[in-house]
Amino acid sequence: MNNGAFFYIEQKREKPLNISDEQIIVEAIKLVQEGVSVTFPVNGRSMLPFIIGGKESVVLVKPEKLRKGHVVLAWVDNCRFVVHRIEKIEGDDVFLMGDGNLARGERCKLSDVKALATHVVPADGKPRFLYSGPRLIGSRVWCVFQPVRKWLLFIYRIFHR
Repeated sequence: MNNGAFFYIEQKREKPLNISDEQIIVEAIKLVQEGVSVTFPVNGRSMLPFIIGGKESVVLVKPEKLRKGHVVLAWVDNCRFVVHRIEKIEGDDVFLMGDGNLARGERCKLSDVKALATHVVPADGKPRFLYSGPRLIGSRVWCVFQPVRKWLLFIYRIFHR
């Protein structure tokens, strides 16, 4: 029995697929809601330095018992999906911020959180749990350093070109 799925978007094709990124995300969410874990590639720089867009993927599962510090796939601003970290939860409101973002992030409802990221999968293919060891400690320290994040990201980008 297969309890995991892997999605990827091939960069070069002779004939382009007429499937949008949003359609792929919606299908992944359906699988997650059925209890299937989905490995999904991430793009962009909003989760640097903990998730590297274009090089790493995240393992998504059904979101249960969400709390501050969790990385989630959420529908925000009634227009787009993001993979960002929960800053706080107040009642039904969830406040999100990408680790690589400088300004306070998005807001959504608990019902808009579609999946919880449990692991990061780097190019070597070995999943690494997001909520233990160096990644957990690093993410907590990173949140404390939010006021100087701009400079830390600048240094990070210099050394990781």
